[in-house]
Amino acid sequence: MAGERDLNALLRDMKPEMQPGIFVFCTIPPNENIPAAVNPLLTFREQEGTTLVIQREEAEAAGLHYAFASRLITLTVHSALDAVGFLAAITAHLAEAGISVNAVSAFHHDHLFVPADRADDAMAALREMSRT
Repeated sequence: MAGERDLNALLRDMKPEMQPGIFVFCTIPPNENIPAAVNPLLTFREQEGTTLVIQREEAEAAGLHYAFASRLITLTVHSALDAVGFLAAITAHLAEAGISVNAVSAFHHDHLFVPADRADDAMAALREMSRT
C-alpha cells in the first residue's frame, strides 16, 4: 500500500499515539561500537559521532550521558516519504504552542520526540489539529 500524500488527509487521519517510556539522545565517538547492553530505537551516524535514541533506563545502566528526555508520539497514518508539508504543518503548530519537537520519518510513519513534561500538551495540540 502506498503512503498518503494528500496533506488534508494526512492531518485528518494522523491519529497520534504516545509510546511508553522516556527516550533520550546520546552520542558516542564515531569509531566506538554501540554498547552491547543498548538497544537503540534510532541510530544516526554523523561526522562528530553516532547518535543513539534509547530508553533513559538503558542510557543510565550503560553509563551514557544523555540529553532531551522525551516521549515518543507516533503519527499512525501511513505517510508517503515524499509527502509535502505534513511535518512542516505539525512542527509549526507545536511551535505555536511552545513545544519543541525532534521529528523522524521512517518508512511507514512519522515520529515525534517531544519534551517529556510537555507530552500531554503535544498530544492535545495534535488531536485538536486533526479535528480542524
